[in-house]
Amino acid sequence: MPEGKLRDALYRWRVRSAVFVLVGVIVAARPNLKAIIAGACVSALGLLIRAWASGHIRKEKTLAVTGPYRYSRNPLYLGNFFLGLGIALGTRSFWGYGLFLAYFAVFYPPVILEERERMRRLFPREYDLYRRTVPLFFPSFRSPSPKGDVRWSLDLYRRNGEYRALVGALAVWAVFTLKMVLR
Repeated sequence: MPEGKLRDALYRWRVRSAVFVLVGVIVAARPNLKAIIAGACVSALGLLIRAWASGHIRKEKTLAVTGPYRYSRNPLYLGNFFLGLGIALGTRSFWGYGLFLAYFAVFYPPVILEERERMRRLFPREYDLYRRTVPLFFPSFRSPSPKGDVRWSLDLYRRNGEYRALVGALAVWAVFTLKMVLR
């Protein structure tokens, strides 16, 4: 399969595949109270990053350069990393960590590259400057992109459906808690 087609397939299958990975993570989980608390804290960080980012992004209408987009070109994916890492931590299982790391390593690099190419097509001049001043994934707080005048918006958070990540995370933590209690 050519690289472009593989990248497209991974982009399309990333969410559906996450469901299967999540089921595997839940089955593998052997949570205890410490793991649940530590994992929930790391996941909460991921949810906060995602919420902050989703309140700044107007998908494919304007290039997001405010809020967390001043420090990372992919704060939603950075938030997913912490959200997933927290869930893996909560599993207290080698298999939980392995499934999370394998999923992230397989799906996120090509997805990030695909989004980079799409932003280049949609916003060619703006994205070139943005790309040179803001890191791809891990944030840099030294020299952020120029400030924009866009503030965080609850309406954007809602329109982008970000509440679904919160509901999903709460469901996972409820299942982990139930597994801990029933053990």
